[in-house]
Amino acid sequence: MNANELPMNFHLARRAQRMSPSIIREILKVTERPGIISLAGGLPSPETFPIEAMRAATDRVLRDAPREALQYAASEGFGPLRDWVADHLQAQGLKAEASQILITTGSQQGLDLVGKVLIDAGSPVAIEAPTYLGALQAFMPYEPEFVTLPCDDDGPLPDGLNVTTGARFLYVLPNFQNPSGRCVPAARRVELVQAARTLGVPIVEDNPYGDLWFDAPPPPSLAASWPEGTVYLGSFSKVLAPGLRLGYLVAPAELVPKLLQAKQAADLHTPGFNQRLVHEVIRDGFLRDHVPAIRTRYRAHRDAMQAALVRHLPPGCRWNAPAGGMFFWVEGTPLLDAIALLPRAVERGVAFVPGAAFYADHPELNTLRLSFVTVPPDDIDRGIALLAQAIEETMPVELRTLV
Repeated sequence: MNANELPMNFHLARRAQRMSPSIIREILKVTERPGIISLAGGLPSPETFPIEAMRAATDRVLRDAPREALQYAASEGFGPLRDWVADHLQAQGLKAEASQILITTGSQQGLDLVGKVLIDAGSPVAIEAPTYLGALQAFMPYEPEFVTLPCDDDGPLPDGLNVTTGARFLYVLPNFQNPSGRCVPAARRVELVQAARTLGVPIVEDNPYGDLWFDAPPPPSLAASWPEGTVYLGSFSKVLAPGLRLGYLVAPAELVPKLLQAKQAADLHTPGFNQRLVHEVIRDGFLRDHVPAIRTRYRAHRDAMQAALVRHLPPGCRWNAPAGGMFFWVEGTPLLDAIALLPRAVERGVAFVPGAAFYADHPELNTLRLSFVTVPPDDIDRGIALLAQAIEETMPVELRTLV
């Protein structure tokens, strides 16, 4: 709907005009068709949801604190859950007090709060290329000027921060990034933090996938090296259940009051029942056994997709097998247009996300994101075979003869 289609007397704010639909959400509608193999959505596998643990915890919460669980709650979050998050992060080397933690309605809300509190119209914000689409959507209404840093397979290049003087922050996903799957190595993390500190550019570190490593845990967080200059975002969606919409934000103490005020204006508080439920599930060490089981499952799916890509994709395609997370990032030949490829692939019975959606500017049209965690290994192989056929059909005739 544009301004000319609005009812009389309604006028869109400038920020609303900058909002756009999520291409991923639109593609997910297509995947509801019978027979479509969806490699598109960044959804955790529902086979990993701890249904019985949730059911038992629900009974205990409603038995022991029913009125408190169903009442309005503190905007900061449920105190015991904030304590748990602080202990969990400190065990990973990130020293944070519970008073620095806000429980958010998914880590997506954390992104919105950061944008609301830190971005003015025209403010430069440094980002990776590619980067998380949801972050672009969260920040865009606050009218930033995105500054895209040069990147390689190891993430943002520290020297690229030299062009971000005055940036409100650098937004980065160092662990198994959505969409690229890359993990920033330890030495690069040190260099990034050093460059950011020297230039006075704060960091917003988004870490929804850090627990989903397959062979070795990722290096320490950026926030562990520079807690006073970093806002850290975490999530329970990937290790428990996304339907609970539960995440958390850790910020320097001086910044917490404004983020809290922004949250109060947004939703008063994250659902207290959900917070108590999650705390009841995890408080006695449930995740120690649950998360390794997720890793084992996802590693098998990762291996299946790697084998399928090797088996089926035509020459000229490039990818790196991720060491964790949920995504492969594929670069086709320079002549491939993944946006044009998508409807042909859907006709054949497979869906993916074109990579152009993950760029603030200068999109690389020959890229695509593939999710592997919700599809059985046999279907992964069949889906990649169908994708390869669609790619070959879209290649110029002179190149097909070389495949």
